[in-house]
Amino acid sequence: MIAEKTKLPHLIALNDISRDKFVSYYISQKDEIENKLKQFGAIKFTGVQIDSQADFQDIINSISEEFLAYVDGNSPRTKLSGNVYTSTEYDKTQKITMHNELSYSHQWPNKIFFSCIDVAETGGETLLADSRSVLKAMDASIVDEIERKGVTYIRNLHAGMGMGPSWQDTFETSKKAEVEAHCDRLHIDYVWKEDESIQLRHKREGVIKHRTSGEKVWFNQIDQFHPYHLGTEYYETIKLLFENPGDFPMYVEYGDGSKISVETVSAIINSIEEVTIAPKWGLNEILLVDNELVSHGRNPYSGSRRVLVSMSV
Repeated sequence: MIAEKTKLPHLIALNDISRDKFVSYYISQKDEIENKLKQFGAIKFTGVQIDSQADFQDIINSISEEFLAYVDGNSPRTKLSGNVYTSTEYDKTQKITMHNELSYSHQWPNKIFFSCIDVAETGGETLLADSRSVLKAMDASIVDEIERKGVTYIRNLHAGMGMGPSWQDTFETSKKAEVEAHCDRLHIDYVWKEDESIQLRHKREGVIKHRTSGEKVWFNQIDQFHPYHLGTEYYETIKLLFENPGDFPMYVEYGDGSKISVETVSAIINSIEEVTIAPKWGLNEILLVDNELVSHGRNPYSGSRRVLVSMSV
């Protein structure tokens, strides 16, 4: 069965308006925008004059009240200023698989704002997939097992030397007490090791109900946390480096500690791919995504590409 791809993002074409006029428009139409966002999961505003990071920052500060910092994030990105970050900074030749931001955590953004101020020569689309459509496309037995068992995400963060990110960069601090306070607040199990690295275990649901509509949505990063998604060669290599999969930089199990098979991970990737779309970027655009309703990723690209991101609750 070929899954039907949702027609998103919903497009709102504006007539080359200034950032101040866009803010006025957004505030005056906020209820209608919220209704469209709940319906489609993502909205792209075109024709908004955004020439710089400062323009984007000013707009987001004016239309959002409470922001979420990317502390405890699992992908490499740079905080630019205030509440603005770069998009994930993986190698341009790699595809970034689909994910709902911070879905492995007990705290995630409700909305994500994107704007591309430097469009890639080729590729570089921000991929989108409706989480409701993903759930429908997924094999029912996989959904059932995830709902029954839950998901445990495992992360091993080194202290400055090793594979993957350090805990200092991840938590934006060099103080262990601050890391521990964060983990305690978000119900993350943690163990400090002799080499000053830390292992984190997040126990989460994999299917949730949307915060306002109550719709069931696929909301997990099983495929992204399992090293198989990076290819068979990488997966086989990392298995040679670590005797225990729980020591991989990132790993995932069912909530009861049982193994998630490579076959299941492959099926998850294929089902998500069925409903993923790749809308092209243009300049002077703002993409608003409901993080529970729509997952996102990135296509490989050539040339330079600069996408700004801000997250709000």
